[in-house]
Amino acid sequence: MKLYICWGTFKTPRPGGHPCANAYRALRSAGHNPQLVKSYGYVMLPDKPFNETSGRRRAKELTGSSMVPVLELDDGTAIADSKAIVDWAKQHPASPEGLGATNA
Repeated sequence: MKLYICWGTFKTPRPGGHPCANAYRALRSAGHNPQLVKSYGYVMLPDKPFNETSGRRRAKELTGSSMVPVLELDDGTAIADSKAIVDWAKQHPASPEGLGATNA
């Protein structure tokens, strides 16, 4: 599984937390260890020329939008939006054999 994020999963003073960090923490709390794909960019800017990184391009291929976070499951299924990822993580705790992924 891959989690496409902007710059990182660090804490921010933003009310409600940062969407990428919220998605990551929910996955880790559910026992998942997603490969992190830093996609950089800034969603408030146009895709060209600012959001053309490989991570943002892949997010757009998967969802039609360059907005991250996006969770890509091993079967190619994509889940966009931090709230949807948090909900998915709560409903799909990791099995013991699914804990071997590494972070990039």
